[in-house]
Amino acid sequence: MVRLGAGVVVDTRRSLRVLETSHPPTYYLPSDAVAPGSLVPVGATSWCEFKGRAVYFDVLGRDAAGREVLARAAAWTYPTPGPGYEALRDHVALYPGRMTLCTVDGEVVQAQEGDFYGGWRTSRVVGPFKGARGTTGW
Repeated sequence: MVRLGAGVVVDTRRSLRVLETSHPPTYYLPSDAVAPGSLVPVGATSWCEFKGRAVYFDVLGRDAAGREVLARAAAWTYPTPGPGYEALRDHVALYPGRMTLCTVDGEVVQAQEGDFYGGWRTSRVVGPFKGARGTTGW
């Protein structure tokens, strides 16, 4: 489950857990499980040598008073994933550190350190991980 502000952005048990070298897993959530209107395209892209071109979204939530809460460029998807990653089509990943709350099987997620990677740390995942200051060289 993912919350931004007081609202639920995603609540699903159909996520895909992707492991990458020296990272906690990233969870890719089915696009059809995202609350309507929660993803706002921003026109930003990045490139992964394995998964291909990612496109980014702002994530829009609401606080308890109904005011908008915005997490800038906090979600991404691979519209045409590279070979071997086709299952990621129609899924979206979120930076847990930019959300109010993310959980996996009821456990609160800790965000991967740094501002580039979107790993979801739980008690079942043990590092060391990339992302913290001084870890980009391995």
